[in-house]
Formats: sequence, structure tokens, C-alpha cells
Amino acid sequence: MSKTDKLGFNTKAVHVGNKADKETGAVIPPIYATSTYKQESVSKNKGYDYSRANNPTRRMHEQNIASLEGGAHGIAFSSGMAATTALFQTFDAGDHFIVSRNTYGGTYRVLEKVFKRHGFEIDFVDTKELEKVEQSIKSNTKMVFIETPTNPLLEITDVRSLSEICKSKDILFGVDNTFMSPYGQRPLELGADIVMHSSTKFIGGHSDLLGGVLITNKNELAENLHFIQKSGGAIPSAFDCWLLLRSTKTLSLRVQRQCDTAMKLAQWLAEQNLDRVIYPGLASFPQHDLASKQQLTPDGKPIFGSIISIDLGTIQARNNFLAKLNIFLLAESLGGVESLISNPFNMTHRDLPEEKKFDLSITEGLIRLSVGIEDFSDLKNDLMNAL
Repeated sequence: MSKTDKLGFNTKAVHVGNKADKETGAVIPPIYATSTYKQESVSKNKGYDYSRANNPTRRMHEQNIASLEGGAHGIAFSSGMAATTALFQTFDAGDHFIVSRNTYGGTYRVLEKVFKRHGFEIDFVDTKELEKVEQSIKSNTKMVFIETPTNPLLEITDVRSLSEICKSKDILFGVDNTFMSPYGQRPLELGADIVMHSSTKFIGGHSDLLGGVLITNKNELAENLHFIQKSGGAIPSAFDCWLLLRSTKTLSLRVQRQCDTAMKLAQWLAEQNLDRVIYPGLASFPQHDLASKQQLTPDGKPIFGSIISIDLGTIQARNNFLAKLNIFLLAESLGGVESLISNPFNMTHRDLPEEKKFDLSITEGLIRLSVGIEDFSDLKNDLMNAL
């Protein structure tokens, strides 16, 4: 156990990877905006030779975010999709994968329209039903990759139970933890082998950068991913890594406030005349008990996320609602300090075949809210006016 393992979440968020500059004493580490490095002699350097392979600012970010997930290795990429792509690139043609059926549209797109052409076999399965996962396992199944909660229906998979199934079959188990952030859920502690984040979302938290990261305790897997990171070159800039180091310092403060406000908004929305209000914090949510046990803050308190989905029924009702909003911004993405709203059917999941969307209950009237850090009363009034 390293010294940092004994530190609390917030202390790690502020200090891991954020050592004062040795030369100047600057409390905030500098941005290493360099593409290359002076070498002491042929084949002798100070650990860096070219920034596609390694960069001090990127290394600090990777150490920081890995510590928050309880992982030994962090491997950063230029976007969440670049991170997901790199993970699947560690496998071979003919390998089979089980993926959450209600997965992010971008994940569905790259698997269905890119990797299937490269000889991968992919089954999209309702992973909240563990028996369906077991029934889908084949002799060539190499990884189960899930989102929990899913986008945008917030379906939850029992990570600990599924990890036991994967371990018994010697199958890698990956979790997209974007919707909860390391503050609200740490899948490695529940038995997952690797965690993916779109760090564009809660980790960045300010809608001003793109990034992705993979975290694992498996040394060989980390080595393979660093090789792909270097070879493929889908790396974040030093400046974006510096911004991410800044942003994680306030991660717990932002996420806790967003989730507290989302809970109050969901309770209020549940009292309105809506077709559906989907939020794991509501007692009426089918998997509320599982969310209460699995989605925990670092001090063990249940937390239910800052994403709420509501169904307005008709396209006309949806359009009328969106036109009246003043604070919620119609935009893709989530997890930022500003509240955003989107229509998954035509935005985040537009590449999903229409019949699949309807099969998943992603209707044209479904709206996804990403709650920011604004005052609850202002957000409530904005929604009330639109309704």
C-alpha cells in the first residue's frame, strides 16, 4: 500500500499529481507544453523523449484520476470515445463481447459500424439481468463492458455480482463510470477490472475540454493500453490535462451539490403530470435498492447522480417545453456546472436504429436533464414555466 492509498478522497483529489514545482516552489505545477525533450545522450533521457509517448502534465493527471478510482494505472486519451476505442483495440478479430444494450450512442456506433468490420462479435444485452449475461457468454467471449447507470434510462447493473460471473469465466470486466464519477461509484472496489470515464463530463466539469481515461490495477493490461496510447496517438493536450488536474480538486463539491439538487428536482417532477420520471433516487425507481447499495460516496453514503430523464409524451409537448426554457441549455453532454437538457432520440442516440430506440423505450418525447450547480429554486422555476 502506498502512502497515497491511506489518504481521503478529497485529499487525494487536491494533492496526488499536484506536487509543488521543484525549481520555483510554485504550488500549481506548470503546464509542460512541449512536444519533445533534450536527451542526455543516445538512449539516455529523464523519462521523457516525445510527448505522444509521455508528458509530465499528462502523467500527473493520470496519477491523480487513478488514485480517485482506487487504481494503480491511469491511461489518458483525447476523448471518452478514444478511451473506449483503445480498450477494444487490445483484443483480436474473432473475439466476442457483451455490451450493455442501453449503451451510449457513440459506443454503439463505434462497435457496430467500425469494430464489427474488423471481425469482432458483439452482443448488446440487458446487463441488469445477470442470467441474460450468463446465457450470452460464448467460448470466445473476452470482455463484458457495461454502463451503470445507463444513458439515458439510468438502468443499473449489479457490478459486484457481475464481476463474480466474469471472474469465474476468466472474462475481462469493464465499466463505463462516466455517469457517477469516482466520487459516486468506484467499480474497481466492486470487482471490475477496468473503468472508463469520459473526463469531458464530471471530471472536467466545466464544459471546456474533451478527454477520456481508463483506470486499472492490471499491469499487463495497462502496459498494452499505454502502447496503444503511444501508437494510436489519441492523447489529450498538456493544457487539457492541467485543466483536469484543476477540476478534480472540486469534484466532490460539484458532484454532491448537483446530486442534491437533482434529488429535489426529481421529487418535485414526480408530482407533476408526466408520463415518466426516471431517477434512481426515487423509491418508485425499480432498482432503487441496488443504487442505494452500489452508488456510494467515499464516506459510504448513497448518492443517485445528477441525471434525470422525463417523458413528455408527444413531439409537440417536447418542442413546446424546450422552447420555454431559459436556464437549462439544449445541448449534448452532461456533468458540467451549467444545467443542460437534451433529447436522446435525436441527439445522443440518433445513430441507434429507430426500432432499437423504441424497443429500449427511448421515445421522441424523452428528455434528459443534466443538473448543474445553479440554485434549486431557479431550476425548479425554469422547469415549472416550461411545463
